[in-house]
Amino acid sequence: MVPEVFIQVVEVFKHKYKIKDICECFGVAKATYYRWRGKEWGPTVLEDKILEICEGLKFRIGHRMVRDLLRKEHQIKVNRNTVQKIMQKYQVQCRVKPKRQSYIAGESKVVVPNYLERNFHASKPNEKWVTDITYLPYGEKMLYLSTIMDLYNNEVIAYSISDNQEKSLVMDTLRKACEGRDVYEVILHSDQGSQYTSYEFQEETKKRGIITSMSRRGNCFDNAVIESFHSVLKSEEFNPLDRGKLDNHTVRDKVETYMYYYNYCRPFKKLNCHTPIEFRVMAA
Repeated sequence: MVPEVFIQVVEVFKHKYKIKDICECFGVAKATYYRWRGKEWGPTVLEDKILEICEGLKFRIGHRMVRDLLRKEHQIKVNRNTVQKIMQKYQVQCRVKPKRQSYIAGESKVVVPNYLERNFHASKPNEKWVTDITYLPYGEKMLYLSTIMDLYNNEVIAYSISDNQEKSLVMDTLRKACEGRDVYEVILHSDQGSQYTSYEFQEETKKRGIITSMSRRGNCFDNAVIESFHSVLKSEEFNPLDRGKLDNHTVRDKVETYMYYYNYCRPFKKLNCHTPIEFRVMAA
């Protein structure tokens, strides 16, 4: 019999039945009831320690970590199930981080090897392409930019902007990049985003004779060139203080303006101080 619960039961029924009869019904001695009632039934020492740990870490840890901290900081050894029950009792369970969906529902997931292997040098146009998606958090609504770059001269050969990052965004960018170009056996490198591992994207590249390559999971350096480009675009064209202050039409215009500047006006040391377009035309 839990003392706190029995005391509450007596409080509910004592106006209708004698306390002696209630105690006999539950098999609890009347003296025991009065002894229980005389105590202040607050948190135990263990419960206090658990509440202290949870509050100190802003309720962001689970019962296993609380158990380990009890052992490490207070030399209290206790079963994790006991800790979990106490945390549930006082409703101090940690907030569970929602798992990020890393796939497109109903789609096949195709992961391919890393054929690029951080060799960002290309000896001719349309030999190696890199692609990625980045956020544009500057308008009234989040926009997403998909870009494909040719590693030969760092030219942005295609880009698309959308208010979502579904696979249609990368499919549109791919079709733009392929227009008027010989793309047979081009290496197209990306990360393992769900858009690139989708069956539809992989089938489209295979149909065009493109060889897809993918970064190792969680390793942004495998696709450093396009990652760096997106970072430069944001730092050179957008003011960090403009986050959410522009309308989406202005954001799109600024991206278009920067893409022209980047390809036609911005000189690169790698290209002997020529712009990407100049370098390609000179090499033709």
